[in-house]
Amino acid sequence: MGSATYCAVMEIRDRPREPLFRDVLGAHFHWLRRTRGERLFDVAARAGISTQYLSEIERGRKDPSSEMIEAVALALGSTVAEVAIAVGQQLSQQPVRLDLSAQASTPTRMDGPPVTAWAIAA
Repeated sequence: MGSATYCAVMEIRDRPREPLFRDVLGAHFHWLRRTRGERLFDVAARAGISTQYLSEIERGRKDPSSEMIEAVALALGSTVAEVAIAVGQQLSQQPVRLDLSAQASTPTRMDGPPVTAWAIAA
């Protein structure tokens, strides 16, 4: 088969729910706003979005565009880069590392249940 690229996918039924980017982003925005002692209304007004939309972002109900992320970040005195780093650090606290070595008979998560892997011809 020659060289192959391995794509590992955990069985859906066995997969623990990992936090979504939007969940962690919303929690970070909520934390920033509360730390600054600000109301949803005031931050939303500065960002140019509705209070309801900001609330939905903070609760992880909406996937905001990069433009909306920038607007909210700036309204909270932050930058997209600072927000992305903070969210990325939070998400990486529970890394998924896969053992796809030739010695492993079945690829497994280093920290969890077995995975299903497919070899895709390169």
